[in-house]
Amino acid sequence: MGLLDGKRLLITGVITDQSIAFAIARLAQQEGATVVLTGYGRLSLVQRVAKKLPEPPPVVELDVADPEQLASLAERVREHVDGIDGVVHAIGFAPASCLGGGFLDAPWDDVATALQVSTYSLKSLATAALPLFGEAGGSILGMTFDATVAWPAYDWMGVAKAGLESASRYLARELGPRKIRVNLVSAGPLRTMAARSIPGFHQFEDAWSGRAPLGWDNADLEPVARSSVALLSDWFPSTTGEIVHVDGGFHAMGV
Repeated sequence: MGLLDGKRLLITGVITDQSIAFAIARLAQQEGATVVLTGYGRLSLVQRVAKKLPEPPPVVELDVADPEQLASLAERVREHVDGIDGVVHAIGFAPASCLGGGFLDAPWDDVATALQVSTYSLKSLATAALPLFGEAGGSILGMTFDATVAWPAYDWMGVAKAGLESASRYLARELGPRKIRVNLVSAGPLRTMAARSIPGFHQFEDAWSGRAPLGWDNADLEPVARSSVALLSDWFPSTTGEIVHVDGGFHAMGV
């Protein structure tokens, strides 16, 4: 038996086969889950990547900033599965002005975009998917990058992640009575497409190599995928509002 036998998951954020969401989707299928992906923009690209999974899943269009697509999400997902047991929020975006050291100069319109797509979308996705959950509840899982400190070059995306972490706790409070758990995984730096778009990303990699007591391989997505699958399973029935660090222990170390 797999850890996710019988589970139905809605997974966002698969862009390439080096995406964290792709690694989660692959391992979830290997552990018995039925997966539905969402895609934004050119769906053909997501569908092409989806074919690299053990069982190519359906892809549903979703722009988390589009109220109409959010309102119709449950209906469109039901064309493929009769409900869901878990959601993976792996969505984040900030305009170029919000990254790379221009914290004081980023205009509000760009900051607002970063906050809507990277922070508010957790609530948007949760409420859009809510009709798909059954009486047994389930799990909503998001991805963060430790927002308890300020990072070089991360700028407004760091602020957006701090908001995401707070929003996850409030969602845990609101959705707990429905038996829906809301947790985040805080991963160390990984060489994904999203990471490569951050100017100065190498500064994170350089810091991790000497400080994480367990070491850190920035090309290995498996540790994050395993932790995510565990949180999506029934093995954490009383854990919600939590941030699980998967960073080699970096977060717990001093200088």
